[in-house]
Amino acid sequence: MSHDQQHAHRSAPPATVQLNHTAVYASDRQLSAEFIAAILGLEVGASFGPFLPVDLGNGVTLDYYEKRDEPIQSQHYAFLVPDEEFDTMIARLETVGVTYFADPRRTEPGRINRLFGGRGAYFDDPDGHNMEIMTRPYIRP
Repeated sequence: MSHDQQHAHRSAPPATVQLNHTAVYASDRQLSAEFIAAILGLEVGASFGPFLPVDLGNGVTLDYYEKRDEPIQSQHYAFLVPDEEFDTMIARLETVGVTYFADPRRTEPGRINRLFGGRGAYFDDPDGHNMEIMTRPYIRP
């Protein structure tokens, strides 16, 4: 293969790039994995080494990883959820006493937003990760 062929091969974009999995740090991986699985109506999978997976059903897995030696840095995770499941998820948050908000700054407790013709809400998981459920993806410029 010539140098030009090698360069062309390297720069050709893949057909699709998809997020496959991401590690989610938790002080108690079981608690955090069970929490998000319960809210979203999913199941916690079998341990995979140090990870406890929650399969989101679209080829992406949240791999909960226990980290007890330092504080957990809050991250943001947004989940596109079916419109017909949204009310059930809000009810689950209310049942477990977790406050949800219409906005990420947390100025509108107990309210939802209606961005892009859908519905959405923000809430914290047990380690303070900023979770979001939304029924319509954001329309980006």
